[in-house]
Amino acid sequence: MAIEIHWIRDDQTLAEHCRRWHELPFVAVDTEFMRVDTFYPKAGLIQIGDGQRAFLIDPLLIRDWTPLGALLEDNQVVKVLHACSEDLEVLLRLTGKLPQPLFDTQLAAGYLNIGFSMGYSRLVQDVLGIDLPKGETRSDWLQRPLSDTQVSYAAEDAVHLAELFAALRPRLLDDKYAWVLEDGAELVAQMRREVSPLTLFRDVKLAWKLSRQQLAVLRELCAWREREARARDVPRSRILREQSLWPMAKSQPDTLAALAKIDDIHPRTLRQDGDTLLKLLKQAAAVPSEDWPAALPEPLPIEASGILKRLRSIGQAEGERLGIAPELMLRKKTLEALLKSGYPSGPYQLPDSLRGWRRERMGQALLDDLASSGEPA
Repeated sequence: MAIEIHWIRDDQTLAEHCRRWHELPFVAVDTEFMRVDTFYPKAGLIQIGDGQRAFLIDPLLIRDWTPLGALLEDNQVVKVLHACSEDLEVLLRLTGKLPQPLFDTQLAAGYLNIGFSMGYSRLVQDVLGIDLPKGETRSDWLQRPLSDTQVSYAAEDAVHLAELFAALRPRLLDDKYAWVLEDGAELVAQMRREVSPLTLFRDVKLAWKLSRQQLAVLRELCAWREREARARDVPRSRILREQSLWPMAKSQPDTLAALAKIDDIHPRTLRQDGDTLLKLLKQAAAVPSEDWPAALPEPLPIEASGILKRLRSIGQAEGERLGIAPELMLRKKTLEALLKSGYPSGPYQLPDSLRGWRRERMGQALLDDLASSGEPA
């Protein structure tokens, strides 16, 4: 059956449709974008599905995104997306707003134990019995005019996403539905959290091996790279490759010749930013000791792997009882943070990342297990 497609190419038409969408219980939202040589995604198309029709919004022609932003924040209209982290970034950049409440169909599939981290095409096939065409995901969504194949692909996404919600929602008991929305709210909260460039050094591989003085240098290198990537709108690796950060902070070269010997540093980086990096390294190396970051904790030893496995089994057992994909229960980073809070002999403290229903249902069981185990074997 042919899909009814409506194009939205001006501010007035967008505002008119948004007024109607405010009256609906839910809308499906999808985006197509390009992110090849840029830091920020460049929106090529925004799709809205109302359960019957597909509305294609051309972001190259819209100037006033206020009506769509208001719709995204309307608590009376559920916004349905799939595996939506990058979609959220696109919407936030366009409208300054994020969808709430948010129903992610990929999460819903996990809560129904249909599968974990399922791709959109596979979920549509499993739930709706529809085989979606492939091949347009990586096409140029900034070209105009879009091809007929691109338009059809985008419209189908919007329509079937709405159909997915209609099929999945009745299968979710109210508590599970609330949990899907709770996880959606957490995705939105993560997107809203401002991550300071000065904290990014903590995520660099092997950063824990560096001295506090070297960490001060690494901190400035990571912060500079992040700010420059945003300002120039290029991927971080185009500014400074990840693998060059650690050796640069450790050896702190003071000449271009020494800088050129750093592992994996690109010749382009030396040409464009070599002098700037040397100046930055010199300034960072001179930071007084009272302003050095605290030493980073070492990774958990290999002996802790058995304890992590045991803690993970608590989540797996609860997932079996609830009929939820076990991967959705307790994330590895959360369990590692819990174990690091008191390893090896306690006391332990539940990490902030264990929130909501997971904390209520499994938090005490995790603490009780650690308390009863005593010293690790």
